Amino acid sequence: MDKSKQLFLKSKRSFRRRLPPIQPGDRIDYRNMSLINRFISEQGKILSRRVNRLTLKQQRLITIAIKQARILSSLPFLNNEKQFERRESTARTPGFRTKNK
Repeated sequence: MDKSKQLFLKSKRSFRRRLPPIQPGDRIDYRNMSLINRFISEQGKILSRRVNRLTLKQQRLITIAIKQARILSSLPFLNNEKQFERRESTARTPGFRTKNK
């Protein structure tokens, strides 16, 4: 084959189509913790639709379910354990200055 014709041929790359994260039989509910935990980051944030590969309707239902689970204390609002640790001395100024009269 000519080199000039090779430039216009598309490469036949096979790619594997990813399965949708939510199957048609799955119920999106605040009680379904195994499903909800897949759509939350390590910090406890709700992942975006692009990352989740969800439809708009599914993302809305997941967001509502996560918020309901947080309100009912099934999920924490923050997943940051370092926030609760107390640091030794975090004062900005070493001491208060007093005026001498």
